[in-house]
Amino acid sequence: MSEADSMTANTGMSRRLFLASAAGAAACAALPSEAAAQPRVLKFSDHEPLGGMRTRFLCDVVFPAIERESNGRLKIEAHWNGEIAAAYDALSAVSKSGADMATVVPEYTAKELPLHQIFKSFPVGPAGGRQIDFFSRVYDEVPAFAAELEHNNIVPVFFGTGYPVAFFSTAPMAGLDGLKGGKWRSASFWHLDFLRNAGATPVTMHWGPEIYEAMKQKTLDGLMVNVDSGFMLGVHEAAPHVLVSDDLWLGHVYLLAINKTVWDSLAAEDRDAIRRAARSSYHTLGSVMASSLEAQLDDLRKAGATVRILEPGEVSRWSDVTRYREVQSAWAKDQMSKGVAGAGPALDTVTAIMADVMG
Repeated sequence: MSEADSMTANTGMSRRLFLASAAGAAACAALPSEAAAQPRVLKFSDHEPLGGMRTRFLCDVVFPAIERESNGRLKIEAHWNGEIAAAYDALSAVSKSGADMATVVPEYTAKELPLHQIFKSFPVGPAGGRQIDFFSRVYDEVPAFAAELEHNNIVPVFFGTGYPVAFFSTAPMAGLDGLKGGKWRSASFWHLDFLRNAGATPVTMHWGPEIYEAMKQKTLDGLMVNVDSGFMLGVHEAAPHVLVSDDLWLGHVYLLAINKTVWDSLAAEDRDAIRRAARSSYHTLGSVMASSLEAQLDDLRKAGATVRILEPGEVSRWSDVTRYREVQSAWAKDQMSKGVAGAGPALDTVTAIMADVMG
């Protein structure tokens, strides 16, 4: 999830999700470390409750892999649902040792992580396992990204991604041409420009129940957001007409980061163990994302929404209409004027990697 991060507390989780989260939290907190009498405990912070696809994957796959690969020398003490730090405070918490490890969302810290904003600047991108290929190549081939994280005293050890973008409309919409003339809300500055270029009136609005109410009152025509966040907020009850595609790129990366000082203090064999755990976890992440998306769309349909998967030609048309390359170019010039000298070169390299992965 992305925007659902900040609103679960004041919109309420379903009883089923709450109970699953509570049970999962207990299970995750009790991960065994039998092979080591006194393991090194790493305190982890996440802003979301335990229960969604991403958080369950960390708890059920990544953290056990770290303990297993380290032969019990490392143990993860997980704290969920903003217990240590809220979404917008996660970078500060892990960089300043409020937590040893944390989930960091670059979108929430654009000033500190300007280059990481590039990820969301593409309207279309890879899905499933190809997302992993894309982000892996970026971090392997563009040193500026790792340097940007190191400048903030963190080291990336794993990354997760979110569901694709969906368009929730209050009225039936045959295709994305129906955006023209409507008032559409998004949080991403990239997406606001995309909507404007598509002929819509972009709207900024606090993420919360007021979005649902605005749709219900017909003062807002639709919402451009990742499909799970829309579902969590119950947007489909007021905007039940949903257009979505695997290829509608969200670009929302969730970095599992570790404090650099803590990382440097680990024995070489334990740093290697964490790297191995990440590699093994990536092997199953793509299939998990694909199956969980299908489940999410089924949940929407069961809730009464009309869900249509866009055809490839429609997705391609959307990419053209957004004029995203113009938007990217303007952003790069603005960033370079602010002293972010690597913005242009990083954008060029990431664009090339994206084209290669999509090709």
